[in-house]
Amino acid sequence: MAFEGLASRLQSVFGKLRGKGKVTEDDVNEAMREVRLALLEADVNFKVVKEFIANVKEKALGQEVAKSFTPGMVVIDIVNKELTALMGGSNARLERSNRPPTVIMMVGLQGAGKTTTSGKLARLLQKQNHKPLLVAADVYRPAAIKQLQVLGGQINVPVFTLGDNANPVDIAAQALQHAKENGFDTVIIDTAGRLHIDEALMDELKNIRDIAKPTETLLVVDAMTGQDAVNVAQSFNEQLTLTGVVLTKLDGDTRGGAAISVKAVTGCPIKFAAMGEKIDALEPFHPERMASRILGMGDMLSLIEKAQASIDAEKAKDLERKMRNAEFTFDDFLEQMEQVRKLGPLDQLLDMLPGAGQLKEMKNLKVDEKQMARMEAIVKSMTKEERANPDLLNVSRKKRIALGSGNSVQEVNRFVKQFEDMRKMMKQFSSMMGPKGPKGGLKNFMKGKMGGKGFRFPF
Repeated sequence: MAFEGLASRLQSVFGKLRGKGKVTEDDVNEAMREVRLALLEADVNFKVVKEFIANVKEKALGQEVAKSFTPGMVVIDIVNKELTALMGGSNARLERSNRPPTVIMMVGLQGAGKTTTSGKLARLLQKQNHKPLLVAADVYRPAAIKQLQVLGGQINVPVFTLGDNANPVDIAAQALQHAKENGFDTVIIDTAGRLHIDEALMDELKNIRDIAKPTETLLVVDAMTGQDAVNVAQSFNEQLTLTGVVLTKLDGDTRGGAAISVKAVTGCPIKFAAMGEKIDALEPFHPERMASRILGMGDMLSLIEKAQASIDAEKAKDLERKMRNAEFTFDDFLEQMEQVRKLGPLDQLLDMLPGAGQLKEMKNLKVDEKQMARMEAIVKSMTKEERANPDLLNVSRKKRIALGSGNSVQEVNRFVKQFEDMRKMMKQFSSMMGPKGPKGGLKNFMKGKMGGKGFRFPF
């Protein structure tokens, strides 16, 4: 999870306040001391931390909290709102030009993931029914042009290039002309980076900016570099007047300082966050949703959006019927594995469930990609009849499947048993579901129906 250390610290602090009938000034001061330390350890700018703590304390010691029936929850709500405001308040959308094409200029230091992010942004715009053109204006880094061409090929987005001997300013100018003549509504210019900010880099970027007149100038920074990322953003903003920031590697073991500080220090909103390596792993940055996730409140809106974009409603309805009637087959299992992959890493999905991070049973859920591949091989080594009817799997059939999938018979037996256990669990879970959700709540279901031992899904 992004900000795992920070989230864990803050959730522990506010867990003590929840349910308190009265919150004293000492309670607030103690909580704010711990919050201050947690933010500083997450590499949040110290001036930002000082102002944040002052704002929260002022509101938390006000009449609103004193008169509340749930003062602890009111304090948490104040922190949530202040954290949201700190990161920008609301999602900052991409601006579109009134006279197409809209030009987006991608800038940043080498190694931040600028070229990959350009491809991801093209994919995101493509899914929104735009017609993007990628422009290879990095003529210095070896294989930069080829990398962009490979990314463009994966998503069927054209890449404009004049080779690595051309002037980047000329490339930008000719790319714009090409876009106008061929009906592209968005031009994404992948500019060159450097290992550090220098005068030559900035002069070249300014010249491209003056020719291309971008609607958006987006700085790509590595979230894992913490406060360094904020300093880079400040320097680029002073020279180029940025319109937004894209944070990469936000799914890594990042401390969170960049995401929390960059808007307050530079005034530039975070517009996108890269949450993985796949070409689809770029999302609009929603400060309010990220604040909720950090505080353990979940992010159901993002989860619903992911599900709506990835899951076929008719297939989901058919699957529910199969689950209720214990008709879930190995073919259905393969399809569900594919749906899980589309939704993204399971640990990221769990972060979006309110309170899920507090459940030990949920924390124990792990996804092993190699294990998924082995199970997929086992199922694909079955005959059509065996996939539809697991009861057919006798000893000789299992030996054949093991040989065909490159697994041992023991591994096949283990997988088949896990599959049967999962099928039973799904039926039980489905029978509990009603218009008001699971009877007894998620935690009781996890403990009661999964034995309280941290059930391990076969995927």
